[in-house]
Amino acid sequence: MPLHPLARQFAGLADVYERGRPDYPAAVIDTLIAELDLSAGAPVLDLAAGTGKLTRALVAAGLDVTAVEPLEPLRAVLADSVGAGRAHDGVAEQIPFEDGAFAAVTAADAFHWFDPDPALAEMRRVLAPGGRLALISTIPDWGDAPWGAELGALLTGMRAEHPYFDGPPWRDTIAAAPGWTAPRRVKVTTRQGLGPARIADYVRSMSWVAALAEPARTRMLARVEALVATGTPDTLAIHAVMWLSARD
Repeated sequence: MPLHPLARQFAGLADVYERGRPDYPAAVIDTLIAELDLSAGAPVLDLAAGTGKLTRALVAAGLDVTAVEPLEPLRAVLADSVGAGRAHDGVAEQIPFEDGAFAAVTAADAFHWFDPDPALAEMRRVLAPGGRLALISTIPDWGDAPWGAELGALLTGMRAEHPYFDGPPWRDTIAAAPGWTAPRRVKVTTRQGLGPARIADYVRSMSWVAALAEPARTRMLARVEALVATGTPDTLAIHAVMWLSARD
């Protein structure tokens, strides 16, 4: 199944994605495990796992995680971090595992790339009865930074159409799909030290930034680097927003 054109941009961003994207601290993972009602060793499927940011945090927490990632450069980093036996090629719309194989399915910063109807049907298929779903969005809060408002305006002003920002809300998509309980929203806020270089890499790791035509992309990234060089807080708030549901 073909990937969204913007999602294909990540194939060239594996290293910068790994460097720039926030991590999943214990507070996020502990909340996720509690909300998904998972015990040690529970089988979990992490879809569109990227370089393994969430996968390895779940593995470290004692879960038996299987990861699926369609882009080979990202999957190579994923396999290096969690082992080749956990990293599989595949897409959410055609999950390469048997019915009822998992206690939970997660997808972090990825659901907007899926074709929602077949993806939700496949996620439901591979979940055991009563199995649970978590769709996670990780959102840095630039508000504490002196350049936060300017960076936010720059990103908003430059961004072309994007399914996360311009598509239907995830809550509505889950609620309209058959076989799922009413979605619930849980937000966990932690603070992480990103630093100027990591923030610049975070922006570089955005698919729509990678897709910008030159020289606009170079000018934009130069402006981002100049902004963050003026001073960065020791830590920034990172919001992990989870939409939670269960197989009916």
